[in-house]
Amino acid sequence: MTDEPNPSHELTTHGVGPWRGEWPTEAHYDPELLAKGDTRNVIDRYRYWSMEAIVAELDTRRHPFHVAIENWQHDMNIGSIVRSANAFLADTVHIIGRRRWNKRGAMVTDRYQHVLNHPDVATFVTWAREHDLPIVAVDNLPGSVRIESTTLPERCVLLFGQEGPGLSDEALAAADLSVEITQFGSTRSINASAAAAIVMHVWVTQHAG
Repeated sequence: MTDEPNPSHELTTHGVGPWRGEWPTEAHYDPELLAKGDTRNVIDRYRYWSMEAIVAELDTRRHPFHVAIENWQHDMNIGSIVRSANAFLADTVHIIGRRRWNKRGAMVTDRYQHVLNHPDVATFVTWAREHDLPIVAVDNLPGSVRIESTTLPERCVLLFGQEGPGLSDEALAAADLSVEITQFGSTRSINASAAAAIVMHVWVTQHAG
């Protein structure tokens, strides 16, 4: 299997140009990308691969944590959280509430990330219990423990609320563990997508080989 693009390919501002020389024959390569070039935001290993082939390869090594986001107000941070979930190779992203969400911040990474919708918190909680996944709520509220001194479960769902209102009371009540990111400045909270990225990275530092 050829894992790297042809070293003679033409580099462009947004990726690589058409494949030069004899085309590879492995099934994971996309003929259209080989012919026209690959301008997608993917790592070099996946240059010229079909989207389906990339997803299939990612599925062989996804991490056992999930990410869940409440979506009641069409929060613009959801797309960025999906993008981070892809970067840290989360198993699945769960959208709780409205099915439609702002995908602009995802930068098309949702094509490579499994995304499930749950119409309400109760449905999501039932799914988590059926899959034996503890729910870890992330919110800076009384009763939350500092994430810096907490070991996150290896198999879990990291649950995030919306910018501003945070997690709903129903979501907080369903959590098996509540954690907060320690802050040292004057602001009461940090951006929701930034918080999600921090927590996912904490999971990675604790559990990813």
